[in-house]
Amino acid sequence: MAGWDDILKELGQIPSQHDILRRKYLKQLSECTKRNVIAYYSSWLTKPKNEGSDINDSDMTGFMNSIKGMDCSRGLDLILHTPGGSPTAAESIIKYLRAKLNNDIRVIVPHLAMSAGTMMACAGKSIVMGKHSSLGPIDPQFDGIPAYNIKTEFEDAKEELLKDPNTAKYWAIRLEKYPAAFLKLAYDSIKLSDALIVEWLGTCMYDKDNLEDQEVIKRISAGLNEHSKSMNHARHFDINYCKSIGLKIEELEAMPELQDAVLSVHHSYMITLGTTNVLKIIESQNEKAYIMHVNVN
Repeated sequence: MAGWDDILKELGQIPSQHDILRRKYLKQLSECTKRNVIAYYSSWLTKPKNEGSDINDSDMTGFMNSIKGMDCSRGLDLILHTPGGSPTAAESIIKYLRAKLNNDIRVIVPHLAMSAGTMMACAGKSIVMGKHSSLGPIDPQFDGIPAYNIKTEFEDAKEELLKDPNTAKYWAIRLEKYPAAFLKLAYDSIKLSDALIVEWLGTCMYDKDNLEDQEVIKRISAGLNEHSKSMNHARHFDINYCKSIGLKIEELEAMPELQDAVLSVHHSYMITLGTTNVLKIIESQNEKAYIMHVNVN
């Protein structure tokens, strides 16, 4: 059975010079760690107005293609550079990777893994970060509006109406922008993010059946799935913050050989994303690649 990239090779569309360079460094990283590597890179920083750069269900094709022919007994280092996206799409991807790799997944964040990307990072047994790396809040968003803000607005309305029913007209105007049952959707989205991260943390990085680990998991979830302290969904959580809430972090600078290999991979991907019309790349060290391009139509 031909994979995604096998068919593209038949069409003569790959490899390009960018492909050759990336794959050279991706293979060197795999040789350094003696582990499989999948790089998941999005171009949202260089192409912010293009749809499809987020984590979505179409990404499953890329991960299936990358896993094809892989010796899964070697485990996986998953490199993430993403703005985040759909928690349910992330859930499907994590379930698939865990089933194929028997939970032996480490996550590497060379620069940014935000929102649902942070959730995916928490599904690994550890996270490799440098001083320049960041995770982000996992509070759900609706067209850029935090679910926590929606929840707070409805709670404020309820509290004020109990104190002064004469404010009913004001709150009716204020809340009419939300469709029916929207509050429940906001609550459910917050609960889903919390449920996923608690489950993932408790089944790899920590043991959900261990009482001490349960407390750490709660602290991590509280530190990531909130809005009052971070105040902005784009807030960057650096390596020190991630350590302070209990995440198992491996310091990239403490491993010079790995640092050189990871940053060589990172720069080669960022050059591809910055100098071509590539929107997203999902690629393994075995040259199995799924590459999305900007829709020019």
